[in-house]
Amino acid sequence: QVQLVESGGGLVQPGGSARLSCVASRVIFSILRMGWYRQAPEKQRELVATIASGGRTDYGDSVKGRFTISRDNAKNTVYLQMNSLNPEDTAVYYCNAVVATTGYTYWGQGTQVTVSS
Repeated sequence: QVQLVESGGGLVQPGGSARLSCVASRVIFSILRMGWYRQAPEKQRELVATIASGGRTDYGDSVKGRFTISRDNAKNTVYLQMNSLNPEDTAVYYCNAVVATTGYTYWGQGTQVTVSS
């Protein structure tokens, strides 16, 4: 069973930055497509960003140019650098992993990011 553990959430002021991390265990990290999704209160979960095992990235329209996803295969870790945060970015952020060979999908427990002054 793949385990995903997120960290790095918290309270951030508008215009500020934050970095989320997600460590994967019990899996060969390099075969995973990793991603971040978020869910705000009373809204559907939405794509933030994904990164394939080869490094190809994809971003949701609302975060393009502000967020950057990256991965360190040696550390089994995926990161989400978030800049120019605004209150609309407030949500629970979930780490996601998809096994490329089987399509199995795993989720972390989520980490809260609150953008407020």
